[in-house]
Amino acid sequence: MIITISGPPGSGKTTVGRLLAEKLGIEFISTGMIFREMAEEQKLTLAEYGERALHNPDIDKELDRRILALAREKKNMVLEGRLAGHMLHLNGIKAFKVWIEATIEKRAERIAGREAKTESQVIEEIRMREKCEKERYLGIYGIDMDSLAVYNHVVHSDKPTPEEIVTEIIGTMEARTDG
Repeated sequence: MIITISGPPGSGKTTVGRLLAEKLGIEFISTGMIFREMAEEQKLTLAEYGERALHNPDIDKELDRRILALAREKKNMVLEGRLAGHMLHLNGIKAFKVWIEATIEKRAERIAGREAKTESQVIEEIRMREKCEKERYLGIYGIDMDSLAVYNHVVHSDKPTPEEIVTEIIGTMEARTDG
């Protein structure tokens, strides 16, 4: 089974995705890491590559090509990424799709802690990144990132631990296959 874990920056999707994959004994793949690899291949920073992607849809299309190839090949994995659920949905690849939500304050707190920045600095960066991504995704795919209609399950990560979220996701998946 393919499970997608999506959400905004700092929502906890990577942590939850890794734990879920470990708990289920399946592979974890991060679209963010693939995007970072693509930036490194071009010898650019992540920010530079993200800015370039805003003006060059071929970058997103290459990322999509790589992700979709993995989804068609692997069949059993946790695929983490902001657009993972949408991409598989748009391409008819069956998956259990999860969206992880968190307040911008909680997300900034998490990102600031791991990147040694102030929370106010991170809030501004998040807003700029989300604006850039919303424009790209709407322009390239017609995806409204504010719509959660493609997801099978939405979970809020402000208070529960990653382990509690994984337990909730597995419980929801089991309930859907039993019913």
